[in-house]
This record gives sequence, C-alpha cells and structure tokens, in this order.
Amino acid sequence: MVPVVVWTLIAFTAGSLPFSVWVGRFLLRKDITTYGDANPGATNVIRAGGKKIGALALLLDTLKALIPVGLAYYWTGIQGWGIVPIALAPIMGHAFSPFLGFHGGKAVATTLGTWMALTIWEFPTIGGLLLWGFTLLVGANGWAVIFAFVCILPILLLTPPTWHVLGQPLAPDVLVAVWIGNFLILVYKHWGDLSHPPALRRHQRKQTHA
Repeated sequence: MVPVVVWTLIAFTAGSLPFSVWVGRFLLRKDITTYGDANPGATNVIRAGGKKIGALALLLDTLKALIPVGLAYYWTGIQGWGIVPIALAPIMGHAFSPFLGFHGGKAVATTLGTWMALTIWEFPTIGGLLLWGFTLLVGANGWAVIFAFVCILPILLLTPPTWHVLGQPLAPDVLVAVWIGNFLILVYKHWGDLSHPPALRRHQRKQTHA
C-alpha cells in the first residue's frame, strides 16, 4: 500500500509540472495562455512558436506521465489494482496543476504518456490513428478526442495484448477502471466542446451536400 501512495504522489507531482507554460515563458518569452483557447498545453505552444518548439512541449508533457507510470509498472512491479491511482495521477496533475492554481491543460498528452507506459505501442498507435481520423471528420476537437477514446476501449479489450515484455498485461477490470477515470477527466476538461452537439467539419459538410 505504501509504494502505491508514494508512486501516486510522485506521478501527480510529475504530471502537475506545466512544461508547456514553462517552454513558452523561458524559450519563447511568451505567455501561451494568451493564444488560441488559452489552454496551457502543447497546441498553444505551436500557435505561439511553431511546430518544433511545440513538439518539445508535447514530448515533455508526454514524458511526465510515461516515466513515473512506467517506473511504477515495470520497475516496481505494481501491476494490479494499485496501478489505477498511479496511472490516473499524472493526468489529474496536468488537468488540475497546483502550479497553475489547480487549473491545467486538457490532458491529452498525459493521457498518451500514461497509456504508452501501460501498453507500449498499441494505445498511441491505434489511438493516434483514431484521433487523426475523427479530427478530420468532426468540427470540435473535444468530440474527436472523446470519440477516439471511446473507440479504443473495445479494441484493447478484445485484441490479445502484444506489447508486454517486462510485465503482465493489465487485467480487463483494471484496464477498464483506468479507462473510466481517464474518460471522466477528458470529458470534464473538454466540456466546452461537448456541451454542443457534434457536427461534421466544414469541408465534410460541403462534400455531403455536393
């Protein structure tokens, strides 16, 4: 029990580090929260400084979840129900960072990092393709994130786990528990988009009526 609590605190603290804000402040000399949707995440770093510096912010926001969850899962061997709070902690930390007055980003990058730690290549590959596809189809990015996240669960549950070398795959009930917690955080952080019905992206509507 003690290692779970310790790793949960470590993971939350790591997740709460607002790297995107710091990258904007110290490398770009800009406040990225004044760009776009004011979200303190990598997308607004791209808006403020371009794709290369945005890629750095995305990498840091992914690693701050990947590293603590991966260490707890593979190195410490916490691979049962104890991994649930640890896996969700960096996502919570990013979404409700004490460094930002318990505000934070939309938790997409930390979601990627957490599931990369738990499934190695499978979630980032399949989830990334799903997100790319839904982003092309759906007008609001929040709906694209949610649709992709919903679609990936049955894929993870129904396909044999092929990613594990150092540890056992998550039991289905543990995987679902992590997914539910992550889903609720994503819904909360994307509620601005989700409060409106989903709609096709504009170019798709034009093709539909052509």
